Amino acid sequence: MAQVLAAASAPLHSQPVRTRNRARAFFRELSKNPGAIAGLIVLVILVLGAIFASIITRHEPNIINPPDRLQSPNSEHWLGADPFGRDLYTRLVYGARVSLPVGFIAVLISASIGIVLGLVSGYYGRVVDGVIMRLIDIMLAFPGILLALVVVAILGPNLRNVMIAVGIGGIPRYTRLVRGSVLSSRELLYVEAARVVGVPDRKILFRQILPNVVGPAVVLSTISIGSAILSAAGLSFLGLGAQPPDAEWGSMLADGRQFLRTDPWVTAVPGVAIMLTVLSVNLLGDGLRDILDPRLRSQ
Repeated sequence: MAQVLAAASAPLHSQPVRTRNRARAFFRELSKNPGAIAGLIVLVILVLGAIFASIITRHEPNIINPPDRLQSPNSEHWLGADPFGRDLYTRLVYGARVSLPVGFIAVLISASIGIVLGLVSGYYGRVVDGVIMRLIDIMLAFPGILLALVVVAILGPNLRNVMIAVGIGGIPRYTRLVRGSVLSSRELLYVEAARVVGVPDRKILFRQILPNVVGPAVVLSTISIGSAILSAAGLSFLGLGAQPPDAEWGSMLADGRQFLRTDPWVTAVPGVAIMLTVLSVNLLGDGLRDILDPRLRSQ
């Protein structure tokens, strides 16, 4: 009897310890990947810069100043000025407040909808699976940027609709990924046992099966943030995203496209910012994949 009580109570006391041990092991593995650490550092710097933009800048991001039009980098304008005389460094920092959340929110939309569809499709199968997967096949028939253009054209050109459009375009990847994991997870013994004793399907899906697909979904989410930022920047470049005079990296690229030969810094500044952000996200995503993918850990 004492052994039974001890076994029953052990998980309650050891759960926080196991959680802390897992966290330590995770960060220990992450620290072994220089690329992931570099990506994480760059992302932290960008996020902190966006949060404290009003403190680390000296100019207003949207005030037009014709005398400073297209100035090259100097002591007053560290990264130069755009065609309207606005400080590029200031607009770059304030633009991070727009471009970074767009990527994260779009991926959140994709992941939340795609994971639910993948769980339902893989668990119930048959008719439900057929209907959901045919819908996903239709979405995959359109290139991601074209699908986003269609959504923005229907909803209207603004930043909120860009996030929705990019998020909808990423749903198929999550649905297919989660569905494949659910197809194998639903045959596990503890899932079968839960079904036999009458546990509701909702609890089986979210308590028994969902933890098995969280790792791959997190990795895909991390990598997808870079793609979402690129897609949102492309839509803003076309004038469908953030509207003037708001600072956004894609619209900053559009402002300087006529001055590529004479004043290349106008487009180089937001272009390098987008490149570094996407590269950092991808490096961090590769590091997380190495840690969370059991197939890679076993090699």
